[in-house]
Amino acid sequence: MSNPLGFGNRKFSINRNTGVPRPARRFSNTEPGINEASSKIHRQFRAAHEGHLPHAGLDATRASTGVVWCTERAAEHGFLDEPDKWANLGQGAPEVEDDIEGCFPRPKTIDISLGSREYGPTAGIKPLREAVANLYNAMHRQGKTSQYTWENVAIVPGGRAGLIRIAAVLNNAYVGFFIPDYTAYNEMLSLFKNFAAIPVPLSEEDGYHIHPDKIAEEIARGTSVIITSNPRNPTGLVVANPELAEIQDICRERATLVSDEFYSGYNYTSNCDGTSISAAENVIDVDEDDVLIIDGLTKRFRLPGWRVAWILGPKEFIKAIGSCGSYLDGGTNVPFQEAAIPMLEPSLVKKEMQALQQHFKEKRDYVVERLRGMGFTIRHVPDSTFYIWLNLEGLPGPISDGLNFFQACLEEKVIVVPGIFFDLNPARRRDLFDSPCHHFVRFSYGPKMDVLKMGCDGIERVVNKFKKLVSHPNYK
Repeated sequence: MSNPLGFGNRKFSINRNTGVPRPARRFSNTEPGINEASSKIHRQFRAAHEGHLPHAGLDATRASTGVVWCTERAAEHGFLDEPDKWANLGQGAPEVEDDIEGCFPRPKTIDISLGSREYGPTAGIKPLREAVANLYNAMHRQGKTSQYTWENVAIVPGGRAGLIRIAAVLNNAYVGFFIPDYTAYNEMLSLFKNFAAIPVPLSEEDGYHIHPDKIAEEIARGTSVIITSNPRNPTGLVVANPELAEIQDICRERATLVSDEFYSGYNYTSNCDGTSISAAENVIDVDEDDVLIIDGLTKRFRLPGWRVAWILGPKEFIKAIGSCGSYLDGGTNVPFQEAAIPMLEPSLVKKEMQALQQHFKEKRDYVVERLRGMGFTIRHVPDSTFYIWLNLEGLPGPISDGLNFFQACLEEKVIVVPGIFFDLNPARRRDLFDSPCHHFVRFSYGPKMDVLKMGCDGIERVVNKFKKLVSHPNYK
């Protein structure tokens, strides 16, 4: 059986501030190749993630996370000066325009009530909490005795804020998380000392599948909280019923399951019929099953700038999550909460999801065809989200790892995210250059089709350039 962490036989490591090789260290056991050791972008990454020489009181590594770091590097190449000339396939955001056929138009103005000038409750306004509960009951709990109420919902200012609130209320626990997964989990899992983060690597050969028996193994060794995105970022794959139900059965009365469902609407497994994927479907008792669901307007309603999200769960959890907002984030913008209420009418959402799924599936199919035509091997076509987890191993050596490929794409005004950012390493206990994610990038087909075409054209130029380079008789 192959080692899912992909360790080899590293003989030395690199000083992350200088880029100079140094004696072996216990966290690393494979030798970096010449394409890593001589690469400027690798030196920048190492410096950012080991920490710069600090100012008093500053942990500089907190300023260099995932997409932010990529955007900073792109800015060095002129991205912020002329963003329209770039294909940003790195930002995890959907297109926000109103020209998707069948989708309802988003508000262009918002009425601000007198009451919304006041401080809002940190758990969110009751009418929006009721609307969220009603949406989940209509879409996932028809015919079930136990129904969500407004007391099972907390409104939070975005997904990251929701994750931080959940982390703040967890008890002393082992928290299991999967590799690869959403980059922001890295910071959430390292900020708080009330739990220990336990990585669970998934295998590419197995399609990064979360098997129920893997969940059982983690619980058996003492893990009492499990967090995962589903549908999954960055692989674009989903855990659906009956396996999702089996996982929840295993967790019931044994572990808290935190299900990050921001891509629940981007589901291509049911012929684009508008069906969303949610653990809410399998909850037996909304106040007894320790299942926390986080979602919002950001992805499936294509409103990332509004910063309106929600958490569903047992009343006791929600009470604590609502209260901790008073010292963590202060709560969600009230006028935008009020404006969100009519968007959550179940029949409207169903039609929205049908249009969304059809549109994004067409974009997925276009991108997969283009990339395969360039010679990329895509073993697992995504069945959800708007991401492709792109394996670079078949490319010419100089661009066969995520960081060097990212650097080469910048030269063509294309942004992707190196896969190494999705190898969550919250306590920095491992050298990420041993990572099984090192030869991947995440490609987002969230942007509009014209941006995707521009991005694919740029990537094709990169691939052709380096194929020509390594085929030259003088290349070494």
